[in-house]
Amino acid sequence: MEIDFPLILVSAVLITGAIWLLDIIWLAPTRKKRSGDESSQEPALVEYAKSFFPVLFIVLVLRSFLYEPFQIPSGSMLPTLQIGDFILVNKYHYGLRLPVLGTKVISINEPERGDVMVFKFPENHKINYIKRVIGLPGDRIKYQNKQLFINDEPMAQALVAQLPPASPRIQLLQEQLGEVNHSIYKNMAPAFDSGEWVVPEGHYFMMGDNRDNSNDSRYWGFVPDQLVVGRAVLVWMHWDKFWSLPSFAHVGSID
Repeated sequence: MEIDFPLILVSAVLITGAIWLLDIIWLAPTRKKRSGDESSQEPALVEYAKSFFPVLFIVLVLRSFLYEPFQIPSGSMLPTLQIGDFILVNKYHYGLRLPVLGTKVISINEPERGDVMVFKFPENHKINYIKRVIGLPGDRIKYQNKQLFINDEPMAQALVAQLPPASPRIQLLQEQLGEVNHSIYKNMAPAFDSGEWVVPEGHYFMMGDNRDNSNDSRYWGFVPDQLVVGRAVLVWMHWDKFWSLPSFAHVGSID
């Protein structure tokens, strides 16, 4: 069973806030009339609501409009992001959206080629994905023989290292994606996933940096703007096994 944490958080804020407001408007005056004492004992439910509401409200604001933490569950963004990385996602970089509904109310920046972006998986909106923005609206994307083309221009790739003893052999490459220079993994096995796509208006084409081990737009299509969650900006901790100690060696900005 998948837990919809944003819905639970919003519901908790509304319920505790409503109880507190009800106490101010009706319950507290009623108690005062009955006892004649303004300091009469509040019901336990009201005390809990008054204690939890400010905390829940602050968490809701921070998580919905400023920054939200995520953990990387797979290796699709290697070598940029490792399994077990804890990241911060800037929720306001692309605009302010209503919690739960996801409706954009204020537009700030548009996604740019090369951004590492978190979004809701188009085939299941309860799952968050993280990939790199490859194609913008109107772009023609081609992936052929493991070479990326954008608007018929090949994206430059420079070999950094071979990674034995992996089988098939893996190359660590630096790819120039517009103004963004980032690392990718590419194995030397034959290519079977060539294709060509034109990005429709209001959509984005996403790919993982681990090119041969990423479930991305090559297989399920484009990401509509309304499913964008935010821009990944920082790795703040690494913890991949429950019985291991957290590591801060990989802390830094996400390029």
